[in-house]
Amino acid sequence: MAGDYDASEFVDSDFQAHKAPRSPGATPDPYRAPTREDVDRQVVEAQQKLVELKRAQDELERERAALEDLRRRQTEFQNGRQEMIQNLTRGLGLLEAAEFNARRDAGQMAKTIEEFRDAMNKLQAVNEESWTKDNFNVELTRGLTVIENSRMEWNSARLKLPVLSGEAMQQAEADKAGAEASHSPLADIDFLDLCKLGLAITWPLALILLAAVVFLALQLAHR
Repeated sequence: MAGDYDASEFVDSDFQAHKAPRSPGATPDPYRAPTREDVDRQVVEAQQKLVELKRAQDELERERAALEDLRRRQTEFQNGRQEMIQNLTRGLGLLEAAEFNARRDAGQMAKTIEEFRDAMNKLQAVNEESWTKDNFNVELTRGLTVIENSRMEWNSARLKLPVLSGEAMQQAEADKAGAEASHSPLADIDFLDLCKLGLAITWPLALILLAAVVFLALQLAHR
């Protein structure tokens, strides 16, 4: 006895699956060829991805530039701080030494001023008109002693304070003379005057050389 007829036995399920239209929410068939709409959609998606990647790249470039500027400023800060610390340390040492010497010189000057004033008062206190025949030798000896003490004060102060011997003024005059000596007398002459001066110096030599050339030419012509 033959079995019941089943129509599904003569239907190709793969063919029906490819032939049946795909609903919007259905999973895309990997075996189906892409349509024009699929390609357009993929192009749009690729362009959007490129725009997003370009935006991300620009953002990264800005971030990199900001980081490089920050690194440059940090390096400038570190180098500048180290440089100024070294300069200020050296400057403090030099100024402290100069201040110490200035204080010492100022103290020495103040002491010398007092000694000079005392010696001046003693010299001015010597009154020759009050000398008499009886005390002449004693007063003269006393006056010479005052003068000798003043001379000793003066010579001692000159060794301690160079300003009293005029060394500073002499050094300034020597520097001025050296600067004037190093100044060339031709420095203030312009180019045209220099050319005229050079021609005035060299034309006799040029004339002698020309005469020698003419003489040699005549000698060769006679031969």
